[in-house]
Amino acid sequence: MDELARLAALHGVATDYRPAEGVTVDVPRGTVVAVLGLLGVPAETPEQVREALAAAERDAAERLLPPVLVWWAGSAAPRELAGLPRGTRTRLEPEGAAEGGVPAEDGAAAAGSAGPYDWDPAVLPPLGVHRVRAEAPDGRTAAATLIVAPERAPAVPERTHGLLVQLYSLLSERSWGMGDLGDLAALARWAGRTHGAGFVQVNPLHAAVPGSPTDPSPYRPATRRFPDPVHLRIEDLPEYAACPDPAALAALAARGAELRRAVLEKGALIDRDAVWALKRAALELLYAVPRTPEREAAYRAFRAEHGEALDRHAAWCAARTGGAAGAPPGAAADFHRWLVWLTDTQLAAAQQAAREAGMAVGIVHDLAVGVHPDGSDAAGQPLYAGSASVGAPPDAFNPRGQDWGLPPWRPDLLAATGYAPFRDLLRGVLRYAGALRIDHVMGLFRLWWIPEGAPPADGTYVAYDGEAMLAVLVLEAHRAGAPVVGEDLGTVEPQVRRALARRRVLGTSVLWFERDWAGGGAPLPADAWRADCLATATTHDLPPTAAKLAGAHVELRDRLGLLTRPVERERADDAADTAQWLDLLADEGFDTKDEEAAVAALYGFLLRTPARLVGVWLPDAVGDRRPQNLPGTWDQYPNWRLPLADGDGRPLTLEALAASARANALLEALREGGPARTAPPDARPV
Repeated sequence: MDELARLAALHGVATDYRPAEGVTVDVPRGTVVAVLGLLGVPAETPEQVREALAAAERDAAERLLPPVLVWWAGSAAPRELAGLPRGTRTRLEPEGAAEGGVPAEDGAAAAGSAGPYDWDPAVLPPLGVHRVRAEAPDGRTAAATLIVAPERAPAVPERTHGLLVQLYSLLSERSWGMGDLGDLAALARWAGRTHGAGFVQVNPLHAAVPGSPTDPSPYRPATRRFPDPVHLRIEDLPEYAACPDPAALAALAARGAELRRAVLEKGALIDRDAVWALKRAALELLYAVPRTPEREAAYRAFRAEHGEALDRHAAWCAARTGGAAGAPPGAAADFHRWLVWLTDTQLAAAQQAAREAGMAVGIVHDLAVGVHPDGSDAAGQPLYAGSASVGAPPDAFNPRGQDWGLPPWRPDLLAATGYAPFRDLLRGVLRYAGALRIDHVMGLFRLWWIPEGAPPADGTYVAYDGEAMLAVLVLEAHRAGAPVVGEDLGTVEPQVRRALARRRVLGTSVLWFERDWAGGGAPLPADAWRADCLATATTHDLPPTAAKLAGAHVELRDRLGLLTRPVERERADDAADTAQWLDLLADEGFDTKDEEAAVAALYGFLLRTPARLVGVWLPDAVGDRRPQNLPGTWDQYPNWRLPLADGDGRPLTLEALAASARANALLEALREGGPARTAPPDARPV
């Protein structure tokens, strides 16, 4: 290993990677140098490399403690603590008042202690993120972050099924042109009370970057910490009834109804910007309504709890879009703080509605993998590597690799903060979540960095302290009582899956990808699936099941020029793939005589797996064939702008969904354990 490779390894920068068994790809030397530079390590000349390497190796040899330590409850102390020189004095600065601390018999001798104290590093502190200071007899000193986490994330209360939905796509007869939080609560009440569903999983509801037009992707937000007020149900706000200009509000609501009708009746796409223009005008009217003492107290408490982060986001919003019309000077940022609070209250109300409907979990919120480079989280923040973006290396579906346009967190600076930004982010989302889905959960361990100006294929992996990131996730999930689902589709290092499973972070299993790859590639029998997962037939980035069964997704990609192989070969391979699954369903005794029966059979099959959660993609319940997002496209396809529709492409309201014979039949079958078999498997002819 040459000096540059040794230096890169010390800073977690890969100089090669293995996309498949027996295949190793070397990272361009220029990429390694560029990424090291983004981490504050100059390596452009041999002299710089030698100096940086010597400094890094000297620091590693002399360091008394690493920057971050993880102690899992029920496990032995970290070896670095156990290996401190005899006579080292250690002091612990506990986090806050040790909220969520472990019982005293588990070693929480100082639970409730608010100040630093001399501490025996063999004694387990309370759960939390603490600061350890050590002074060795030879005079060396060190300070480290100590993350004390429970052994595992909370368990799903019971095995259950639920719905997966892109909220914007679900319009009710009260929506202003796109689905809102009132619709989410109504969907949860219907699914929970009528069909015994245990959860509803939604797309990320993070605040978007305003623009013309606004980027419709929910996976490229301005911030992951705060939600987007575009999802507000205006009429449900307490201030609505007290507005001094009800005629103006009524006029705005009427225009919102026009947007709704345009989508549902005239084939228009969902226009997020038009919806927000109307809602913002209404909210400016409501901002002028005096708040009751109770509402004012709740708002002040919210502001105090979220502090500087909320102020920074609100100031960014005000700088981009201004404040409320007619508001007094200095109120611009406060208007945006208020919007965040309103949205937070309706998110909490949706979760409450879900639980009151009998849902074991409730609303599963989605945490995007990153943020927009110009958003309130990243703009001007040194924690982000602004001259790089996150993506993926080349694979069979994307031979040039992928650039997602998301600046990555610097792992060194993240560790230096004691993971405070990650902790705050999780706490913000978990306030109103019954469970949390982590998009691209492998990003807790490593991300593909692409230096500015380089093609995606010329990126490299940068390692994060996955143990620390996972410990923070499990700790905050424990405090919130929320199970965690990780989206672990694609190439995942085996040790990453093992670490996630050990800490009870559920994975994601999509039916079409579940095959016996080690034994010939046949569809994986139900009893061979993993239990610790959310199992589903498809996702927002894949064809709806009706489209997959009919091969319609191949025709769509062919029309858009996205195929890399002849269409005849694509059709044949896709049809063979589908036929193998239908054969397995037939062997299991399922009826697959037509599309509706086959969709029901596929979800019935999922119920026979040991998966803890089974998710029904909502478009599958009504036969919708259009994907919500078609990877590899931008303006060629209306990504993130389509309403829920039936098999003929006719948009459906939430009310029509609830009355749909097809949807009700599918969900009722799932409640009863899946469709009935047409014949026992052993009675079928061989």
